[in-house]
Amino acid sequence: MSNKRNVLIMGAAGRDFHNFNVFFRNNPNYQVVAFTATQIPNIDNRRYPSELTGNAYPEGIPIYSETELTDLIKKFHIHDVVFSYSDVSHEYVMHKASTVLAAGANFVLLGANETMLKSSKPVVAIGAVRTGAGKSQTTRAVVKTLRKKGLKVVSVRHPMPYGDLVKQKVQRFASVEDLSKYNCTIEEMEEYEPHITIGSVIYAGVDYEAILKEAEKEADVIVWDGGNNDIPFYKPELMICITDPHRPGHETTYHPGETNLRLADVVILNKIDTANGEDIRLVRSTVSQVNPNAILIEAASPISVENHQLIKGKRALVIEDGPTLTHGEMTYGAGIVAAQKFGASEIIDPRPYLCGTLVETFETYPEIGTLLPAMGYGGKQIQDLEKTIANTPCEVVIIATPIDLRRIIQIKQPTVRVTYELQEIGKPTLEDALTPIIQKIKEHQ
Repeated sequence: MSNKRNVLIMGAAGRDFHNFNVFFRNNPNYQVVAFTATQIPNIDNRRYPSELTGNAYPEGIPIYSETELTDLIKKFHIHDVVFSYSDVSHEYVMHKASTVLAAGANFVLLGANETMLKSSKPVVAIGAVRTGAGKSQTTRAVVKTLRKKGLKVVSVRHPMPYGDLVKQKVQRFASVEDLSKYNCTIEEMEEYEPHITIGSVIYAGVDYEAILKEAEKEADVIVWDGGNNDIPFYKPELMICITDPHRPGHETTYHPGETNLRLADVVILNKIDTANGEDIRLVRSTVSQVNPNAILIEAASPISVENHQLIKGKRALVIEDGPTLTHGEMTYGAGIVAAQKFGASEIIDPRPYLCGTLVETFETYPEIGTLLPAMGYGGKQIQDLEKTIANTPCEVVIIATPIDLRRIIQIKQPTVRVTYELQEIGKPTLEDALTPIIQKIKEHQ
């Protein structure tokens, strides 16, 4: 009879695979018998393939829907259930824990020491307390600052492996053509393309130890570009965490965003140009209580709008980043700011015109309201998005996604594009925070 403990890993095609790779794959004390999946469409009913699981798992590991959790615990005599996904409330996590405990298994959270890989190069990690807080523009600002100092910078993005996992083991993106090479979804393109646009290299994939070895070959410094509000996969020399005063209180009530806040060497209080003054004060106070030793940088994310004259007096459909509106729970973003600033007469509700998979998205996340999330986890969903836009009786489409959707889908209505960058307010700045790392690298060159 085996002395191994049977393990089930709860995930969403990201942190779950990483936890398996670094802690369980070659661990003789455990047998991972299943993954469960949630948050992301079409990632259950697959297998984590044998090419990635190692010799102990010659048939790979099946992935089930999380809705089967209780039955799976009983069916496979699970000892330990490892919770391995992000951007959920503390209350949500404990409801899952209660379900697991009632089914007879242990509920496990793996910590930083067990899951962060050590790099031979300095790592600057960017994380956040919630999805949509401003990681992307902060990461770009960090990359630009380091490159301005003459350093070779390579970014590594939190995983988004929604396709062929074997082919996605290690992905390197240095051109727009690479996005097609790997058949990227809209969600993937939104994260990779901005790096490519500024002339930077970014890696992603499934096996982050293998990715790290490749990235180290061409980097003086590695920038970890976090996903959702997950903690970094690599041990950072400098940890930056972004907070969002549009969602005051979330910095200590969401998992594992609070962990990022407590880990942070630098905390960025973002969006102070559009947030309520009292909410800014509340977040600032929380940061000082939870992590009083962190460097606090205040910043804005001002918008730029092409052809903004097309908005005035028009009935507008506003398209925002998908994950920010779904599990990020944001009820407005840069597109709404642009619509209000430039005088749209009305925000058109897309819900009566939804097609296909987008109907299910709104059923799952009804708080989205009158915005349209740029969902595109597969070809069918991209088609449904295009049809929904075409069906919506608007006079202008405001595109506030990290990539230009017009490159991916056909939009018949007039369009405007909204972009945003990080703008630091006063002192200290990101350059101030990065200076010790820059000096250390220069001394060893």
